[in-house]
Amino acid sequence: MDTKCTNEIKLKLEKIVQENSISNAYIFYGPEHIGKKETALRFISEIIRTNNSDLDAYPKIKDNNYPDYLKIEPTYLSKGNLINNSEIDKDKNQKNKALIRIEQIRNIKVFLSKKSIQSAKKFILIENAHLLNESSSNCLLKTLEEPTNGVFILLTSKLNLLLDTIISRCQTIRFKPYSEQELKQLLEQSKHKTSELLSDSETLENLILISNGSPGTLLNNLEIWDQIPKNIKNDIKFPLKNYEKILFLAKNITTHLDLNQQEFLLNYIQRTWWKRTKNKKIAEILESIKYNINSNIQPRISWEVGLLKAKLNDL
Repeated sequence: MDTKCTNEIKLKLEKIVQENSISNAYIFYGPEHIGKKETALRFISEIIRTNNSDLDAYPKIKDNNYPDYLKIEPTYLSKGNLINNSEIDKDKNQKNKALIRIEQIRNIKVFLSKKSIQSAKKFILIENAHLLNESSSNCLLKTLEEPTNGVFILLTSKLNLLLDTIISRCQTIRFKPYSEQELKQLLEQSKHKTSELLSDSETLENLILISNGSPGTLLNNLEIWDQIPKNIKNDIKFPLKNYEKILFLAKNITTHLDLNQQEFLLNYIQRTWWKRTKNKKIAEILESIKYNINSNIQPRISWEVGLLKAKLNDL
């Protein structure tokens, strides 16, 4: 399923390159998996091509193999070492929270202090910029304030989590989400095996709604939904009333699902149970389970406590 970069965005970026009116910092924001990174890489490649006639810049940049390009992504701290999010096992059960740390931002200063090798400018891409912690945010702000030959592009799905002072120093470009109807049409046209889901309108609606307007997220949600055992799907239709069943469900979820799947399931349950109960407190309890798991609290305990609280609040 394709993601989209609207003609409006393409024309805007093409005009920037053609007029050589390139700012030193941009923020591309919008839903996850909607084409922000691909657009940023194309934008960088076009700047290089125009200024340096390097027609081969794009594949080098995409492979993170261009000397004047630096990619920054969230990292995990493991045994004193920083490990990039893209390089670590997707099973997050033993991992701490991914963050962009001050050491990484300081590395940008080192990168910018060295003379360019092939391009007239240097380029820094910061993925998931909303995961900058406080110290790295302040360090980045100081870096943005200093005159440099670098071009920064920050990618984020959560613009509200960035410092206002960082936002004010960047040009912002919004990637608009797909509508629910557009997502459903794309799904119907895709090669994904959705015949069963397309006939289950309620489940399909829930999966679309928790995709936040992103085709890529929807595809990921569909894949995860297919991986979840049927007994778990049956047990999450309503808040459970029986203590024994609650404890069994918590055990079943944490035994068979990794943390990525559990986070998806929490989003799905929030949507489903809100439709069933219209109970704001239950929605907040489910959000607290997600927070606890992301804060490295033992997942099974987080589920047990949360589901028991949901039972008590389902009056």
